[in-house]
Formats: sequence, structure tokens, C-alpha cells
Amino acid sequence: MTSSLVYARAFFDLQLQFAKAVSAPSGLPLTRALLEYTNLYVRFGLGHAFDPAHPVWQEYLAGMGDANDTGEWTYRFYLARPQAGAPPGIVATFGCFSYALLSEGRIRLHFGNAEPDGHSPLGIERRDRRLADLAALFGHVKRTMQAPPRVVGASWLYNLEAYRRLFPKSYLATAHVLHGRFQHMPLWGQFVNRDGTVRESVARDFLERLGRLTSLESLGECFPLPVLTAEAPAREFYEFCGI
Repeated sequence: MTSSLVYARAFFDLQLQFAKAVSAPSGLPLTRALLEYTNLYVRFGLGHAFDPAHPVWQEYLAGMGDANDTGEWTYRFYLARPQAGAPPGIVATFGCFSYALLSEGRIRLHFGNAEPDGHSPLGIERRDRRLADLAALFGHVKRTMQAPPRVVGASWLYNLEAYRRLFPKSYLATAHVLHGRFQHMPLWGQFVNRDGTVRESVARDFLERLGRLTSLESLGECFPLPVLTAEAPAREFYEFCGI
């Protein structure tokens, strides 16, 4: 998703319901559940340190304690904050794709909707554009990195054929579920349309699953689609992109 996207209140309500569902049976304070099991900290533009003592986070929690409607308070607090920026460590962006340095010899792919005209960035008619984005990205990687790095991705999008068709089969073959990503958009992004509204059918499925929750060990099963992670050498992308 693009950093300028304004998310609907319903997106925050889903996260509040999830935090409350985590807190109630576990005895975990709601303040901790909000920090550790939602994307609110990031959406408030506070980065990815998840510091419970951050003064802005403490301001939010203080307001939660006084609020008659915690959903309204949460959404007003979000709207009053600067929009969250790009994922940390971004090196370069090409269309809908960007990449960040994870560590020496490893890069992380990111995807966001950069289509200005309302078209689906993953529509079949946009496939050639997305492949061109990736070719430009890996051309940059090849020119600027001395040795070909390993490429890592993590997103709910890897469950979708419209996304999978953009990548080498050898990369997709490594895909496996990444558990415990409750604080991050690679998990929560599955609920959001391109315009920031909530995908009602997915949200309904989530709430039905949440209502059947019997154990914190099965929290991940509340989400219709898991986060999948994949990893492969950049050389496989160079070949796939023809560069």
C-alpha cells in the first residue's frame, strides 16, 4: 500500500476487536495486546521499534482509558497523526516494487500500489508493467551491489496467483508460512482495498473465525490468508527478468 493511503475506521475496528479477543482469555493487559497484536503503532507513524514507553503511544493509551468509544478515539488519533512513511531501509523504488537492505548480502522486496488511475496493480492487463518494475529493480541491484544478494519477500500476497505470476518458480517453491506477524501490514494488508476501505467478505470471515477462537495458539488461524515468506538468490531474478 502507498504511504499516502488513508485507511477507513473499519480497519482499526478489526484490530481493536482482535486485541480484545487476545486480552480477554489470556489475562494479557489490553495495552500490551494493542502493542503486540495490532499494526496500530506503525499506523500512528511511530516506526517499527514498538517501544511501549514512546510518548505518543503513551498518549494514545491514556486516551483509550478515558474514551467512551475506543474505536472513535483510535481513529481520531490516527487521523491526527502524520501518515506512516515507507518501510524502513528502502534503497530504491521502481513502480510498485521497492527494496530494502536486510543485512549484508540480503535484500527485502516490498510491494505498494503505485497505479494512479484506479486500476488494480495486479490485474492481468498490468502484468507487463509489474514485470518491467521488477526488471528495473533488479537492474539497479545488479549495477550497485558487488555480489548478487539473496532476495527475501514476506506477504499475504504470495497466496494470490495474480502476485505469484510475477516471480520465478524457483523463488515461489521456497514459500512457507511465517508465523506471528501480528504487528505488520504483510498480515493485516489482506483486509484493505486499494482505496483504504475494508474488504467486507474477508473481514466477515476473520470475525467469524475470531468468534470461534478457543486458544491463543491458534491466533494465526483467524486470518483468512497467512503471511508467506520466500527466498532465493538474485541470480534467479536476473535470469527471470532477462537482465
